[in-house]
Amino acid sequence: MLRRLHADQPDTFAFTPANQAWAEAQITKYPEGRQASAIIPLLWRAQEQTGWLTRAAIEHVSDMLGMAYIRGLEVASFYFMFQLQPVGSVAHIQICGTTSCMICGAEDLVAVCQDKIAKNPHDLSSDGKFSWEEVECLGACANAPMAQIGKDYFEDLTAAKLSDMIDAMAAGEVPVPGPQNGRFAAEPLSGLTSLKDHESGKYQYNASAQLATDIGDSIKRIDGTEVPLLAPWQGKTAPKAKATPKPKAPAKAKTPAIPKATAAPVEATSKAKPAAADKKSATVGKKPRTMKEPRKSGADDLKLIKGVGPKLEKLVNSLGFWHFDQVAKWSGDEVAWVDQNLEGFKGRVSRDDWVAQAKVLASGGETEFSSRAKKK
Repeated sequence: MLRRLHADQPDTFAFTPANQAWAEAQITKYPEGRQASAIIPLLWRAQEQTGWLTRAAIEHVSDMLGMAYIRGLEVASFYFMFQLQPVGSVAHIQICGTTSCMICGAEDLVAVCQDKIAKNPHDLSSDGKFSWEEVECLGACANAPMAQIGKDYFEDLTAAKLSDMIDAMAAGEVPVPGPQNGRFAAEPLSGLTSLKDHESGKYQYNASAQLATDIGDSIKRIDGTEVPLLAPWQGKTAPKAKATPKPKAPAKAKTPAIPKATAAPVEATSKAKPAAADKKSATVGKKPRTMKEPRKSGADDLKLIKGVGPKLEKLVNSLGFWHFDQVAKWSGDEVAWVDQNLEGFKGRVSRDDWVAQAKVLASGGETEFSSRAKKK
């Protein structure tokens, strides 16, 4: 199947503050020089934020990971989990159309979608609330026919049941996932002869359906409010940061505010006074010497520094930095200043050690990354 970007595209994309923090945490999971490995989770979070994956989102994520745009597009167009066109604001229904489901009535489910949503897959319903498509095997063959809606499976469906579910979702209700014919899980239709604990009434649904019901977010897209938001190891360090003595303690009453902003940026961004936080960030470190324009010989290709993509290069240029030797001369305080002023890319200088790379490149040498970049 040929997968292309949708004809109508928004001009820009930006993660919400919460999703931005989450995305930056995911990048730290991967070894130095392998940040591109975070491409799939970041693209998925971008899709969850907007409902579908836009060109602007693909390029934004590619910039964050220092990847060429075409590499990001290759990933997005290869995996069918990524929707390259708008989907229903309430739900996108994926009908399994492979052997077991087809034998058990998947065509009837498709007919319901064509009647109640739109004739063609991926087209939006007239009210924009729903869209649908037929997909390959989703692995719930014992409960055929079935569909995936949002995060969960809805199994043992009939045309009438799916029709009622669509009406319920349109009215704002969240259907209970799992088997829709009274089965507890995937036991034989004739019933169980063992493992009957659920018949005592202790469990209303199977574990997967129970959790989805308890959370109440079956068809709700991820919006950044989920807990824990950050990577597990960051969640463990956060309480320690909050438990450190505050200015009330005599020994630390005169501690400057600047170290707090640099030591716990995630905590700082969550406070209710963003203006004050921004003021502190602006005073971190020391501003390096800048240039109004590149030398007559022309600007250096800063994208040869690992972690610098086209968008970040433009931002660095706008701050007055055009050459490797400028970056190579930055002191620790100057690195701190640049890190705080890279809007959308804060911390990138120290994370990827630009100074060490720039020293090699300024002397005419090559880094492992620059060699690979030039070959590409």
